[in-house]
Amino acid sequence: MAPPLININDIRLTFGGNDLFSDVSFAIGERDRLCLVGRNGGGKSTLLKIIAGEIEADGGERFVQPGCKVAYLNQEPKFDGYDTVEDFVLSALDEHEQEYAYRSDMLLASVNIDPKADPKSLSGGEGRRAAIARALIADPKVLLLDEPTNHLDLPTIEWLEGEIKNFRGAVVVISHDRAFLNAVSNGVLWLDRGVMHQGAINFAKFEEWSEEIYRKEAEERAKLDKLIAQETVWSVQGISARRKRNQGRLRRLYDMREQRSKQVDRIGNVSLAAEAGETSGKVVIEATDIAKSFGDRQIIADFSTRILRGDKVGIIGPNGAGKTTLLKMLTGQLEPDSGTIKIGTNLNPSYFDQKRIALDDDKTLWDTLCDVGGDQVMVRGNPRHVVSYLRDFLFDEKQARSPVGALSGGERNRLLLAKLLAKPTNLLIMDEPTNDLDMDTLDLLQEMLDDYEGTLLLVSHDRDFLDRVVTSSIVMEGDGTAVEYAGGYSDYITQRKLSRAEPVKEDKSAAKQTKKSTGTSSTPAKPKSSSKLSYKDQREYDNLPGAMAKLEAEIKTLEDALSDSALFTKDPTGFQKKVDRLDAARSELEASEERWLELEMLREELGLG
Repeated sequence: MAPPLININDIRLTFGGNDLFSDVSFAIGERDRLCLVGRNGGGKSTLLKIIAGEIEADGGERFVQPGCKVAYLNQEPKFDGYDTVEDFVLSALDEHEQEYAYRSDMLLASVNIDPKADPKSLSGGEGRRAAIARALIADPKVLLLDEPTNHLDLPTIEWLEGEIKNFRGAVVVISHDRAFLNAVSNGVLWLDRGVMHQGAINFAKFEEWSEEIYRKEAEERAKLDKLIAQETVWSVQGISARRKRNQGRLRRLYDMREQRSKQVDRIGNVSLAAEAGETSGKVVIEATDIAKSFGDRQIIADFSTRILRGDKVGIIGPNGAGKTTLLKMLTGQLEPDSGTIKIGTNLNPSYFDQKRIALDDDKTLWDTLCDVGGDQVMVRGNPRHVVSYLRDFLFDEKQARSPVGALSGGERNRLLLAKLLAKPTNLLIMDEPTNDLDMDTLDLLQEMLDDYEGTLLLVSHDRDFLDRVVTSSIVMEGDGTAVEYAGGYSDYITQRKLSRAEPVKEDKSAAKQTKKSTGTSSTPAKPKSSSKLSYKDQREYDNLPGAMAKLEAEIKTLEDALSDSALFTKDPTGFQKKVDRLDAARSELEASEERWLELEMLREELGLG
């Protein structure tokens, strides 16, 4: 077996008087594809910098095999001091590595970046692609990548997956993108509460593996708690009975208590919830044959969609395809060149911007949430103390008066979510909300969006998140077309493959025989599609108007009865029954209206409207 390229032994780092992590040990082998995972703020990026030799640990040893080239991709690439992107990429080469300079043009062409471009003018995605080219240019033995997929579009992420799979050396990557980690990893480094766990598994098995570790920890804590209880009882009884303590046994009790006090239970989760606020109209957005161009470039042409209340729509496509333009048109911020867009009634939108322009770096977290002063923040209509609300998003009390500019990328996203979710909204517009979030926060955000009763428009390059959240996907290929598919990213890929599948080749001899016998063209007849509703659907469609009319009449009767102010005093039980029935009747009417609308749309598609 070949010796490891890098050995990390008993690494320790202290921050603010406390250990960020301690006794961290692991090895990086020649073909390892390790994903480094853990909570935001737990020290992942700091540990990656120690592996890269960017910073020194407070204790322990880092050993790198002689001649082993290590390349490091920073989470926030710095372009100061470089006139061109080419200069930035070539700066990764030492004097004896100039033989690799020819790779610059090739790598920049692979990521579609002009070598002569000013690096300070690059967008977030372009800057990330240039930084990846810089990390790859010297053909390193170890590649360290901190959030490489942030701001990348799906084609570039898939290109990077291919590069990592074909890479001859070792890779350690920090990423929140589950699909990416599933595609490239063969090992997991889990930094949890300052302790390192290592598993020789693909990331797809991480959740099962980590839950098993948590289960064993819980069992150990339970055993220790039981021992402490037994020894405490003995200490009291022993004093009463013999008046003489067994000092050795007491020391054991104190040692166990100290050991238990050092054990950290699982860190709490972010508390996420969104209130849908006032109910919007059934049709939230209806676009008909919309088109938009900028100069000679067609962004979108002849696109139509109908977004109903409660829909969760993903917008997918490469950078520059026009996702933001479409989003602005659908939400009324930008007029189409042609076609019509109708915006529904009673909409109360909230916007999550990937650039976080709603955050002011000079403001404190306290002032960001309490923008009208005081120490209370209104959370969906209820007052909460700002520190208590910040704790829901895993912020420490000491951070409340810290400036926003001191936060990490993941912490900024959590703060923006805290600000956004405090307000009732029935239309959430989220542009790349998953950047920099840790896995646990992503899971909770997904659960919150699952339970959210309003309408969601989501722009994301995170394939796994799209699969978990959206009910339909609008896909922009970058050629001016936009096509809507049912389901998430994986569903879109499946449906696209089916739509592009080659037709079955016809038997020419059979076709000739058919032509002779019928005297018609050999072109096979298209199979007939169903041109009417099924018996069950047609009957339901016919009966729904009558059922809705009865529900409306019942609701009117109940509302009239409940308007009698004396009813509660005269018959409290009857009053409560009427209230309960009114709620149920309203829900039944809403469900019936939704179903009728679905059937009406199906009739339109079949040409029966």
